[in-house]
Amino acid sequence: MTGTTLLAIIGMGVATYLTRLSGFYLLRGLNLSGPMKAALDALPPAVLMAVIAPMILATGLAETIAAAITAVAAFFRLPLAVTIVVGIVSVVALRAILN
Repeated sequence: MTGTTLLAIIGMGVATYLTRLSGFYLLRGLNLSGPMKAALDALPPAVLMAVIAPMILATGLAETIAAAITAVAAFFRLPLAVTIVVGIVSVVALRAILN
């Protein structure tokens, strides 16, 4: 690993930490309740889906179907570990069946 790579990794870590810290700093005086709290609580899954959705649609049929199966498992509020296992097993099985 070169010094430039290490410096880039450290820089990204600092930027990530400062971004998280700034959220706490900016919202320290606000009383979050009602719609504002609901919106902020929904933000992490929304960002995650914005990142994942294009990949779900850009990959093969097996991955797309496995993502739908995993979403159904998550919808039924299965434990996270179970949902992950459902996703892994379904993508592996569907790849074996469809390919």
